This record gives sequence, structure tokens and C-alpha cells, in this order.
Amino acid sequence: MSLDLARLRAETPGCAHVLHLNAAGSSLPTKRTLDATLDHLKLEAEIGGYEAADQARDVLEGFYPSIARLIGAEPGEIGFIENATRAWDLAFYSLDFKPGDRILTCRSEYSSNYISYLQVAKKTGAEIVVVPDDKHGQIDLAALERALDKHTKLVSISHIPTQGGLVQPAEAVGKIVNDAGVLYLLDACQSVGMMPIDVRKIGCDFLSATGRKYMRGPRGTGFLYARTRSTAQIEPIFLDNHAARWTGDREYKVIPDAKRFENWERYFAGVIGLKVAADQANELGMEAIWARLRALADGLRARLAKLEGVTLTDLGAVKGAIVTFAVAGADHAALKAALRAEKINVSVSTQFSSRLDLESRGLKDVMRASVHVYNTEDELDRFVAALGALCKAR
Repeated sequence: MSLDLARLRAETPGCAHVLHLNAAGSSLPTKRTLDATLDHLKLEAEIGGYEAADQARDVLEGFYPSIARLIGAEPGEIGFIENATRAWDLAFYSLDFKPGDRILTCRSEYSSNYISYLQVAKKTGAEIVVVPDDKHGQIDLAALERALDKHTKLVSISHIPTQGGLVQPAEAVGKIVNDAGVLYLLDACQSVGMMPIDVRKIGCDFLSATGRKYMRGPRGTGFLYARTRSTAQIEPIFLDNHAARWTGDREYKVIPDAKRFENWERYFAGVIGLKVAADQANELGMEAIWARLRALADGLRARLAKLEGVTLTDLGAVKGAIVTFAVAGADHAALKAALRAEKINVSVSTQFSSRLDLESRGLKDVMRASVHVYNTEDELDRFVAALGALCKAR
């Protein structure tokens, strides 16, 4: 299935105002998603929040099958969470770590996740093991297999890191981890909406994702996937009267599906907006989206490689829609600001968010340009020309 670029841009109001190469930060939403979100907020203002939720009950319940379809899960394995970090936290902190338990992760891991490993290790005596990279700069599968032992409690990696185009071999990791009988937590913050995701093939027990990045949903939205057969007995670290029922003076019962990870209070307009965004991704087809994004990203890398002083910094045997690079002798933050003055949005990834990876490669920070389906070849030309002009003007 091919994508209708003219229609995609016409359905994305932001395209008329900015050249947006920051999908890995927050994508431009479609008018359909925007309208669905705003319409519910207006309904809340007109008839009341509780009443609006009652009126939209069927649409709100439709969130679960829409997300499940997108990632190959069952509706009961999906919980709405306000962002990817909190979804990840709810999975990770609900595990009962003890002294000597081992947490295996990768060098490209995200700072928020690694801080959580450090905190749990400090409090419980668990051990953090960083599996080395292979020659492609992705997790070394043979080293992972050797690192797994009877003390391994969890394998936790980011599918696509914040600081580059690397796509970790999540499915191959899953096979190794599943064969070892160890829990597998996948941070899919960047990958859901960018590429086809099938949690059954990947074999993860938990998957966390956000709405604002490649799904093109509202900010303040995300979800957690919890595989029924391996996580049903894991009780969330937080419970309220949505996640559990108060059954007696000294008794409560946790609800059986992934909604046990949710809060009673949530961003109802965001739930609807994220459902619509998921529906649109499903309608377009993730294979078609992935093909389009890889073509755009490869084209951008080819253009940047021709600029004097620019070094591409993406790793991996498979590279996705995030393109990172360094400009010799440049202040990347200043370049980002100068581009924004020309209505071109990019980002900068620093050691703050990816210390193990960037520090080991001697990179203080990298510029990040992340494409989405609404971007055009002409926009890539304009961006590279603007960047080249700024570099020459220094």
C-alpha cells in the first residue's frame, strides 16, 4: 500500500507552518486526532466531565482494541498510562527485586530507565549488568546469552534509543530471553508508530509506549502492554479503586487484566485522541509507514553525508527514522536555535539522556532530525541547505 503524501500533509495542519523534523520528540498530529481531542474537552466544558465520559463510553472502551491491533496484543493486555516513562515505571517497580538479582540492559539505554536501575540496585542489592555491543553498535546477542543465569530477574532494553537511528534486534533478544524463562521489558517509546510491532513475535512481557512521538497522538498519553500469561500475577506497585476492588475491611482484589496498572483519573480527551491516532496508523498500515520512513531517513543521511564537517552518528544493522549527526566545531544547541528561527524543528541529544553510549563514543551531544510520513524530499533539501549555510557562516 502506497501513502498519499498530498493527503497526509493536507490532514496535518502543522505542515503549513513549520518544517518539522522532531517526530522523535513530538510529532505533528492530524486534524482528525486534534478534533477528537478538542471535541471531548469542549463536551466536558458543556455538560460536565463525568457526564462527558459517560456519553463517550463506547469510544473510550474502543481505545483498548485499537491499541491491541496496532501491536498484535489482546485488548485486555493494554492499559492507558499518561506517558511512556510512567508506563515503564509501573512495570519495572512492580517487580520484587532482591539482593543478588540481576538486571540486564544495553549500552544505548535511556537515562530515566537507567536511573531507575540505579535506585533499585541501591535499595535492594540487585545488580546491573550492561551487555556489550556487537560490531554494529547494537546489543551483542551472544554476550546476552552468556550473561543470562539463574540470578537474572529482568532483561530490559530500549527498542530504539533517543540518541540515534539504531533499531535493536528486539525479536532476537526475545527468543533468547524467553528460552531462559526471564522477564523481558521493552521500552518502545520511539518504535510504536514508526515500525510494525508484534508483541507475540517480539516475546516481551511488558512494553511501554507514548502517544506523542511516532503515534502522532496528544501529549500526556501512553500505554502499557502486559502479557497475560507471564504477568497476570504481578501486582502493580500502586493500586486505587479502579485497579482493585475493596472487598472487605481487610481485603481487596486486584482486577485481572492490564487495566490494573491504570489510575481511576485519566486524561479522557487524550484517551480518545490516542485511539484515533492508533486507528489512523492501522488504516494507513504500519508496513507502508515503515517503508516511507526508512526511505526518508536514508535519503536524509545521504544528503547530510555530503556536507563538509558533518559526521553521521547512527549505529545499528537496521536504522530507523531518527537521524543523528555531529557538526565539527559547532555548538549544536545554537544550530538548533538558528534552524528554529527559520521554522525548521530539530533536536539535540546529550549525554544527559544517553550517557553510556555517547560518552563511550566521545560525543558530548548530537543533532537529531527525525522524519515522519508528512515530510517531503523538498523539505529534506531545504533543511540540509539551511544547515549547510549556517555551518559556512560560522
